[in-house]
Amino acid sequence: EMDESLRSFAEKVFASEVKDEEVRGEISHFDVEDICPISRQEMTMHMMLQETSGTVEKRRKKLIRMKTTVLPPPTAPGSVPSLAATEEAIATCPQYQTVPHFQRVQITGDYASGVTVEDFEVVCKGLYQALCIREKNMQQSLQRFPKTPSQYLRTIEGEPWKPSDVGPVFTPPVKDGQDPFDAGNLPEDLGYHVQMKDGVVYVYADKAAAERNEPKDLPYPSLENFIDDMNFLLVLIAKGPVKTYTHRRLKFLSSKFQVHEMLNEMEEMKELKNNPHRDFYNCRKVDTHIHAAACMNQKHLLRFIKNSYCVDAGRVVYDAKGKQLTLKQLFQQLKLHPYDLTVDSLDVHAGRQTFQRFDKFNDKYNPVGASELRDLYLKTENAISGEYFATIIKEVGSDLEEAKYQHTEPRLSIYGRSPDEWAKLARWFTTHRVYSPNMKWMIQVPRIYDVFRSKNFLPHFGKMLEYIFVPVFEATVNPQAHKELSVFLRHITGFDSVDDESKHSGHMFSTKSPKPEEWTSQKNPSYTYYIYYMYANILVLNNLRRQRGMNTFLFRPHCGEAGALTHLLAAFMTADNISHGLNLKKSPVLQYLYFLARIPIAMSPLSNNSLFLEYAKNPLLDFHQKGLMVSLSTDDP
Repeated sequence: EMDESLRSFAEKVFASEVKDEEVRGEISHFDVEDICPISRQEMTMHMMLQETSGTVEKRRKKLIRMKTTVLPPPTAPGSVPSLAATEEAIATCPQYQTVPHFQRVQITGDYASGVTVEDFEVVCKGLYQALCIREKNMQQSLQRFPKTPSQYLRTIEGEPWKPSDVGPVFTPPVKDGQDPFDAGNLPEDLGYHVQMKDGVVYVYADKAAAERNEPKDLPYPSLENFIDDMNFLLVLIAKGPVKTYTHRRLKFLSSKFQVHEMLNEMEEMKELKNNPHRDFYNCRKVDTHIHAAACMNQKHLLRFIKNSYCVDAGRVVYDAKGKQLTLKQLFQQLKLHPYDLTVDSLDVHAGRQTFQRFDKFNDKYNPVGASELRDLYLKTENAISGEYFATIIKEVGSDLEEAKYQHTEPRLSIYGRSPDEWAKLARWFTTHRVYSPNMKWMIQVPRIYDVFRSKNFLPHFGKMLEYIFVPVFEATVNPQAHKELSVFLRHITGFDSVDDESKHSGHMFSTKSPKPEEWTSQKNPSYTYYIYYMYANILVLNNLRRQRGMNTFLFRPHCGEAGALTHLLAAFMTADNISHGLNLKKSPVLQYLYFLARIPIAMSPLSNNSLFLEYAKNPLLDFHQKGLMVSLSTDDP
């Protein structure tokens, strides 16, 4: 049972996090400036030196002595492998001659944590339990948990590790000659009934089963367990010994990288130059964090606007309160002429004036500051059924195919304000055939319930969740009745949660929080509230889709760009991977947990530079050196 003192302590930690939002630089005694680099002349001389055959032979013998061996498991617990088995393993072990001759950094000795033994035990038990919480949640929702930490967790438990076949199901690539919009092989109708209860969609055999409250045998999330796990993690990240230990470990990882760099910089450069047909330009680059409405650069958008005016000046393209306007009339109403437009007057480039101003940053999505042009060129729903937006995206896709080595994963929005949003988006996708082999798609859900509630679009938060998830469940249960949506869902890889994280709700998510159907106030729910209910529905949806042999979805929210540390904590429990993660630098415990659990982080230093964090202060390089799984993304070109 949940300890009452633990719960109250978790509430205090949450309150302090919300109050103290200022950036607190990590206190460190070891920060030093970069040591001066090896001179270009020395590097060049080193590259020119050819190794003699004698040196190669010596290194080969040394490698044989030092090569890695995989020993067979002992026959009985506690026993050690026999000498014969060890020699056999050494004899059959491959010689890694292809591995560059790097100097290795190794720390010997069995106790080097820098904290007392008592603290060490407390820390390790906490970290172990935290990783178990994430592993459980990832397996339940059919998301990814890496093999290495999983193997160590089984070792701690004294159980044999077995490779798991539980994980995400991806749509296979479209083959040559195959139609990506083919709806001929959709599964049959199951006849199930889907209904939302307490913010989570439940699946029933029929309506009678729903009335008897007998849902199908699928995993359903437990709010009480989630809150207990969250409170445990809140307390863990506030514990002094855990902070000390994780801070020291992160410093150790960073120092280890710097030593490796110092010892092996020339060898790495040499290996790089000897690598045939691969340089920065022709290695694969995948942009896993990019918004569809900003996936083109400003010059591309300007060129498209001018071209569309030349071709379609007399075409009716806009509906202004019942009055239909041609493209020429629309520009006249805005007192503009496309010929006079420049990249500067288009004004879609974020600069220093948008720093810490999310509202101004969002306004940059309006070309020339006119929301009418945003509706016309960057929306899927308008008087021309989103034709211009589809054409621009297909041009971006064509550029990617031409570049050959570049791929992106643009996000399209589902707002949850009406029940037919999914059908309209799927119709836009299939009608305009918005497909590129270099693109996959994601769905982003903006956290703007308060806006819709204030305009009376929604009666309560539960209705928003219903509009977001029920259509996807219905298309999964009966694809034949929702052909366009079923085809569209095959091209989607995951869900994202987006908005300004620096906005506070002041609400701590707990078992006492109102259920989504009871959340009728105009106040926006907290970040954690949104995250839990999105995760809960994706969990049920993924298990249903896996049973049907369909692709599943990953949960990949924007997280840690601003706001409280509880955002990163909620994502640690629920998300396959995250975008941004800047605030990890404020919490050594969370940073170390993200390192141990190998949670991917798509970082966008240039986008952050215009909004939340100056380029020079971005922790991307620091995270990379410590071994966190980071990638580089554009966010919004």
